[in-house]
Amino acid sequence: MHWFTAPDYWLSRLVLQRALAAVYLVAFLTAALQFRALLGERGMLPIPRFTARVPFRRAPSLFHLHYSDRFFAVCAWAGCAVAAALLAGVDSLLPLWGGVLLWLVPWALYLSVVNVGQTWYSFGWESLLLETGFLAAFLGNGDVAPPVVVLFLLRWVLFRVEFGAGLIKLRGDACWRKLTCLYYHHETQPMPGPLSWFFHHLPGPLHRVEVAANHVTQLVVPVLLFAPQPIASAAAALMIVTQLWLVLSGNFSWLNWITIVLALSALRLPGSAPPVPPAPWWYTALVLAVAALLLFLSYHPVRNMISRRQVMNRSFDPLHLVNTYGAFGSVSRVRYEVVVEGTLDDAPREDAGWREYEFKGKPGDLRHWPRQFAPYHLRLDWLMWFAALSPAYAGDWFGRFVERLLENDRDTLRLLRRSPFPPDTPPRYVRARLFRYRFTTWRELRETGACWERSYVREYLPPTRLAGAGSRR
Repeated sequence: MHWFTAPDYWLSRLVLQRALAAVYLVAFLTAALQFRALLGERGMLPIPRFTARVPFRRAPSLFHLHYSDRFFAVCAWAGCAVAAALLAGVDSLLPLWGGVLLWLVPWALYLSVVNVGQTWYSFGWESLLLETGFLAAFLGNGDVAPPVVVLFLLRWVLFRVEFGAGLIKLRGDACWRKLTCLYYHHETQPMPGPLSWFFHHLPGPLHRVEVAANHVTQLVVPVLLFAPQPIASAAAALMIVTQLWLVLSGNFSWLNWITIVLALSALRLPGSAPPVPPAPWWYTALVLAVAALLLFLSYHPVRNMISRRQVMNRSFDPLHLVNTYGAFGSVSRVRYEVVVEGTLDDAPREDAGWREYEFKGKPGDLRHWPRQFAPYHLRLDWLMWFAALSPAYAGDWFGRFVERLLENDRDTLRLLRRSPFPPDTPPRYVRARLFRYRFTTWRELRETGACWERSYVREYLPPTRLAGAGSRR
């Protein structure tokens, strides 16, 4: 069955699988290091409360069967271990069926996390990792050449990611049609990176060229993924270059890196293919059955993609097998930030000794230059960006966040860059204020050394203390 496999893509498969294993490793590491404060038994959105009201069939997860912080930690670190093993190539040491099963382990573990992750795991790259990870399980190992069907299904995912994102931009914010969105985007994106300040200050005409090139990359180039070689490889290479440009311009978790992983399915890397036997019948039947299922499930994502009411980043099945994607259908013109402060004073007056909490990634200190965190994902920092857009985005967790700060909760403080209070001296009051932030100009940067400038907008949360805390000191 020579039609079933593509021996020329054996090196592409190898690089794709190792790169995907690295993304898995980052995702599980992010879960292991952050879950206690976000989702743990004393977290802001505890998993036990979620599983008590949402049935298993709507959100399949191991944590419906049992939950404890220790069990979550075991699952997360087990995911890290399996991802590291796949990165080291352990799957190539197993028989074909063993390799398939091993690749399904991180998919099942991460599905269990995402399906109970609630707001903290509501990003498109979570479903994208799951969809890609499920498909990659059927790419096989050194016992068989890469299946053509799976390679094309991976390109189909990439097509939906890019083409869907391009369509939602054209249908959404007018600045994408006017080629002006990058006048604002680098300054107002959720988490700027170390080069975002410089990207923002590029000349306006170059920004317009960038937007026009983005439209070509997302609306024209994806069609070429299904063209014969070397056209498909050229299209994939152009997408990879575009994604690397985005990596330099901001922090978007592993979105750019998983997109690069998908592009490898169309990139035919040079190298002599080792001799392998024909694909066994059971493997051929399994791959074709999976392909038929995924094509059937593609109906709703395709219908959404061509709809005038297109939505982005939605899963249409509880296993996240086929999803719809998109990003920045609208672009903010102004950046707002929620600044959280605490005080030890007995009365929360305006002239009290308010001290500011510093986050790892989101802007705060005007002189603190943005850092590169991606592909690692700072979930609290990202949600703080949404909270600044509207309190409605933070209604289910921000109050508990403030409570944990008032308690000097160790796990919560680990999510921050700096707490202004000693571990044994929690604040008496915590408040939040909304500021407008903007990048400084070249002149302001030289004169002040600050990359940000901010101005007060309004109160976000009035001074708050723990109930019954009035006589604790």
